[in-house]
Amino acid sequence: MSHSISGVLPVLQTPFDDDDQILKGDLAREIDWVFECGAQGVCCAMVSEILRLTTDERMELHRMVVDLVAGRGLVIASVGAESLKQALSYAYDAAEHGCQALMAIPPTTTALPEEALATYFRSLAREVPLPLIVQDASSYVGEPLSIEFSVRLLEEFGPEKILFKPEGNPIGPYLSSLREASVGKARMFDGSGGIYLIDALRRGVVGTMPAVDLLDVIIAIWNAMKAGDEETAYQLAGPLGGIVALQLQAGLDGFLAIEKYLLVKRGLFSSARQREPFAWSLDEETRSEVDRLFDRLMSQLSSL
Repeated sequence: MSHSISGVLPVLQTPFDDDDQILKGDLAREIDWVFECGAQGVCCAMVSEILRLTTDERMELHRMVVDLVAGRGLVIASVGAESLKQALSYAYDAAEHGCQALMAIPPTTTALPEEALATYFRSLAREVPLPLIVQDASSYVGEPLSIEFSVRLLEEFGPEKILFKPEGNPIGPYLSSLREASVGKARMFDGSGGIYLIDALRRGVVGTMPAVDLLDVIIAIWNAMKAGDEETAYQLAGPLGGIVALQLQAGLDGFLAIEKYLLVKRGLFSSARQREPFAWSLDEETRSEVDRLFDRLMSQLSSL
């Protein structure tokens, strides 16, 4: 199964109405567009606001996504939690309802010793018969995972079972270090809105997990790099990087606010509502700069 887990696998945003209910119609429109763009599947992860969903909502989101994807591609469920019991509960439910892989961040509320982290990830790998993507999201939440820890997991379970999404800073050197330490066996993904995608491809990633708001651009960059057309890739990477840099300045809430704004702007979402509480809202001057960069990006994309 793991060798089919590759390519562009965007992380879905979760649309909410004014009563904080998930908007299934918006979610369906988002998923349809993902496959119209040519993605290989979808993920639920940090920008899906999974840490702000109730337990029932989180499980229901995975089931809803499987139903809406309807066999068109992979569905990767996010199961990381503050306790192993919680994580296993999410993982069992995801496997039972048709997800093809799991992704897990470590617990975020405490800096765990590596033996405790090993128990957490080993239990997920052993208990649930799906590939497990180990996500180091320490640039947003939680603690970084060491190269040595990742290699030990890989050696114990093999590359068919254990994959990696490193997002702790500095991301590029970490990708290279994991590639070298695993003698090229580690199957790695990048994220971070695509701002590091060209560099990450050079360092050996097998896939990327961006958000959905600029997915058509990400896929164009991915395809251009695979075809050896670096000129096109760099033409698109400039304005894309400008938008992602604005997102990065406010961390996870920066990504959420701007991504949801663009999903509404592009007619995919009817609401840009985020789950409260959050630390940052889109101010008018940032919105204007996003609009300028987006217009440049779409002009560049349409000229290809």
